[in-house]
Amino acid sequence: MPEVTVYGHDGGPLPPAVADATLLVGGARHLGHVDSPAERVVMGSVPAAVDRVIAHSGPVAVLASGDPGFFGIVRALRRAGVDPVVRPAVSSVAQAFARLGLPWDDAVVVSAHGRDGGLRRAVNVCRAYPKVAVLTGPGAEPPEIAAALAGWPRRIVVASRLGAADERLTGPDGHWAEPNVVVTLADADAGSAGWLAGGVRVPAGWALPEDSFTHRASMITKAEVRAVALPHLAPAPGALVWDVGAGSGSVSVECGRFGAAVVAIDRDPAAADLVRANAVRHAVDVRVVTGAAPGVLADLPDPDAVFVGGGGPDVLAAVLTRRPSRVVAAYAALEPVGATADALTAAGYATGGVQVQANRLAEIAGRHRLAATNPVTLVWGSR
Repeated sequence: MPEVTVYGHDGGPLPPAVADATLLVGGARHLGHVDSPAERVVMGSVPAAVDRVIAHSGPVAVLASGDPGFFGIVRALRRAGVDPVVRPAVSSVAQAFARLGLPWDDAVVVSAHGRDGGLRRAVNVCRAYPKVAVLTGPGAEPPEIAAALAGWPRRIVVASRLGAADERLTGPDGHWAEPNVVVTLADADAGSAGWLAGGVRVPAGWALPEDSFTHRASMITKAEVRAVALPHLAPAPGALVWDVGAGSGSVSVECGRFGAAVVAIDRDPAAADLVRANAVRHAVDVRVVTGAAPGVLADLPDPDAVFVGGGGPDVLAAVLTRRPSRVVAAYAALEPVGATADALTAAGYATGGVQVQANRLAEIAGRHRLAATNPVTLVWGSR
C-alpha cells in the first residue's frame, strides 16, 4: 500500500509537505492551491479515485474539504484497506455555526450527498429537530430543502464556500454557491447545554400514561394500544409519520419523541389545540393540520408511516395511494377490521392485527381488582 496522507482544507494555507507527494488527489478547487509537478487526479468518482490511490507506488496526498474524517474520504480509503495519516482542518459544519455565532453541540448533522433518499431523510430530520446542519449534494440543494420545509417554521441559512475569500451566508433563494452547508433553525435560542453531543435523543420510555397528556373526557389512545402500535409505525429520525384523526395527539407525540417528523391531522380545531399543547409539553415538534381527511391529505408530503385513528374507508384508500411503508389503523368497532385487512393486502402490504384489551390493577376499599379498558383492534400493514 502507498503512503497516503489526507489533508483537510478550510481555506487556509496547505502544509508544505503536500508538495512532496507524487500523486495528488482532490477536487479541482483544492488542487489549484498546490504548486507541484506531481500527477493529479481530480476527484469525481470516489471509487475510481480510491483505486488510483491504491495502484500508486509513491507518496499520495489526498485533499478534501474541512475534516475529511467527518462524512469524508477517510471512510472510503479505510474500507479499501488504506491506513491513511489524517491532517484535519476545521469542518464546514463547525465553520457554519461559528459564522452564525451559535453553539452546535446540540445540532443534528445529516448528509444528503450521494445517497438514495438522502433529501427525503435529511428534510424529515429538519422537520423534527430545531437545529440541523445538512451537507448538501446534487438533487439536495438549498432550494429543494427549502421547498420541502414549507409548512414548518424554520429559518434557513446557506453557508457557501466557507473559508474562501468569497464565502457568504444567504437564504436559500439568495446568491449561494457550491459547496455549501444548509443550517435550519426553529428559533434563535442557543439551546440547552447537555453532556451528549448531537441533537438526537432516545426517549426515556414510551407508551406514556394518559395523565402525561391533556385530553378531553378520556378521548385518547390508551397507553397499551400505543405500546403495540409504535413498533409497527417504527418512528425514527429521517421518517415522516402522519397521525390521521389525531385527537389529543398522544400517538403524534410518542412518534416525535423517537425523532420522527410528524404531521397530526384532525378536523376539530379544539383537538388541534390539544395536540399543540401536548407537543409543547413533551418538547417535540409536531406540525398540526386542521381539516377533514381525506381532502386535507392531498397537499401533505408523502409519509413513511401512517396511524389511522379516525375516518372511513375513503381515508384509508387515500392513505394507501401515497404508498407509505407502514400503516396502522385503530378501531373501536369490529366492522371495519376485515375490510381494512383486505384493502392492505390488495395494496401489496404484509398484513396483521391484534385486539388490545388491558385489565389494569386498581385499588378498591383496601383490596385490588382488575379494571377493564375498552378493547381496540389494530390492523397493520408493511411493505
